[in-house]
Amino acid sequence: MAEGRVMKAVSGFYYVKSSENIFQCRGRGVFRKQNITPLVGDFVEFEGDHPEEGYIHAIKPRRNELVRPPVANVDQAIIVSSAAMPDFNPLLLDRFLVLIESKEIKPLIFITKKDLLAEPELETIAKYQTLYEEIGYPIELVSSIELDNPDHLRRYFTNQVSVIAGQSGVGKSSLLNAVNPSLELKTDDISQSLGRGKHTTRHVELLEAGGGLVADTPGFSTLDFSDITTKELGDCFPEIAERQADCKFRGCLHNKEPNCAVKQAVADGQMAEIRYHHYLRFLDEINSRKPRY
Repeated sequence: MAEGRVMKAVSGFYYVKSSENIFQCRGRGVFRKQNITPLVGDFVEFEGDHPEEGYIHAIKPRRNELVRPPVANVDQAIIVSSAAMPDFNPLLLDRFLVLIESKEIKPLIFITKKDLLAEPELETIAKYQTLYEEIGYPIELVSSIELDNPDHLRRYFTNQVSVIAGQSGVGKSSLLNAVNPSLELKTDDISQSLGRGKHTTRHVELLEAGGGLVADTPGFSTLDFSDITTKELGDCFPEIAERQADCKFRGCLHNKEPNCAVKQAVADGQMAEIRYHHYLRFLDEINSRKPRY
């Protein structure tokens, strides 16, 4: 029995890398009976005497896993937003951050296309950069010039398994092509009529980039919090998580409760008002979802 990592999953086949070889494997029937599906990033035990006829027998315990994209054992998530075309969307960025925080994965933020902005718009983006840096998130503003000379971006990928995620059209594939030109990932110009990008990525695959591995994933523009409870939401905002122990009431949701340390921090200007409004919006969203039976 050999061991390896699932590098790609397509149409029921799992491509497992062991040493420097790739084995095309299927999952044993026991996985279907147990309702378990191997994920890209899984460490597995497999049997494969021939590179095209292998079988996965066991999946090692996962450190973490994401449902969308379906990938496991991730070190960090690089969330890509664009400064323009499509316009920077802090609400959508915070949705990604909450989802990543809920999985206890380290988030990084890349904001692309900064060279498309005029000076006043660039100042606005710089203020957002300061906001997220003060929370503790690493953040990079990236221009097309830097994509031509991406050496300083590669350091974020080295020795890491990264998932790269973001709205369609923000430049995820362009970023990966810059870090590793040999990938030659397909990119499409943004759809002018729809104002959003075309989906150019069709499956999940771990790609070598910048001295690490990165999962290139389909672009998507909506995220829900079906796996996050109202009590867990505050833990997904670092600036709320560090203050909620000072609230008067245990289990404070930082909404209508009195003597709330989080609301006081917002009033004192110690926490960004826009982040608090996004928290309340997500809280309302979680409260209003239909219960599952």
